[in-house]
Amino acid sequence: MSVDRDEGDLKQSSGTSTSAGRAAIDLRDLRKDYKEVQAVRGMNLEITSGEIVALLGPNGAGKTTTIDMILGLSQPSSGSVSVYGLRPREAIERGLVSAVLQTGGLLKDLTVRETAQYTASLFTRPRPVDEVLARAGISAIADRRVGKCSGGEQQRLRFAMALLPDPELLILDEPTTGMDVEGRRGFWGSIRQDAERGRTVLFATHYLEEADAYADRIILLRHGVVVADGTSSQVKALAAGRTVRATLPGVTEAELGTIPGADSIELRGDTVLIHANDSDAVARYLLTSTPAKDLEITARALEDAFIALTSDVTTQAGGSK
Repeated sequence: MSVDRDEGDLKQSSGTSTSAGRAAIDLRDLRKDYKEVQAVRGMNLEITSGEIVALLGPNGAGKTTTIDMILGLSQPSSGSVSVYGLRPREAIERGLVSAVLQTGGLLKDLTVRETAQYTASLFTRPRPVDEVLARAGISAIADRRVGKCSGGEQQRLRFAMALLPDPELLILDEPTTGMDVEGRRGFWGSIRQDAERGRTVLFATHYLEEADAYADRIILLRHGVVVADGTSSQVKALAAGRTVRATLPGVTEAELGTIPGADSIELRGDTVLIHANDSDAVARYLLTSTPAKDLEITARALEDAFIALTSDVTTQAGGSK
């Protein structure tokens, strides 16, 4: 599934156009079974060179399994995986692909610089060590032992190591785990600069705001199947309706249950949040039949779309089913 960005809606397509004439990643009827569990079920997906793509989904959706197959760490039960027209292992051997994973790969007794230098020695034509340390924002801690680095600093070191072969495709699995807000902002600034130079980035994250802010395209998985594929605004649009926010002093939950047209209602002190397909009807009711004030109507957030498209439980006003 790909996005026709000229028309601004979601469409299924089998096109294979990329800037280099080949897709960065091409998955065809990809399946992965673990005995009775179908982790990935018939996935068809193409990622174009130069895109920043977020792979989202709840635990068990198939994100890590899909990434493992793209990296050649796991073999498909059926279907095919192509990376720049090559098998994953071939693409990695040619230095076309690097990955930043959540754990592993670091020796605690080495310094940050020594770790990068050792990794650089494994490649034929690596980028300069000082350059990648600067790109990752860790030049100031180059002489610090890895074991003394915070979790976020270690993630930045993994990022620097991944940049050494100057890959065309960078795969990130929860890349900002352990980073503070400033560190995350700086990290994504570096990623955006790399993408502007033509590097393709595929990342999995639980931070939905990161996908919303930095991804050109969002792919949403549920039970090993792609349930949405498009820009952030396109994916948000798949969660029908809008949110009406208003200040309603002294209101009770029992009174909230009488609001017509509400799909779900949240009460936060004197503030009420009402999700509805017909937000205009809800607004008219609040303004004519209640003392509501400071009323706002907004489109649903990415989190709303995420829950609507991936949850096995649909929340309704007054309960769930």
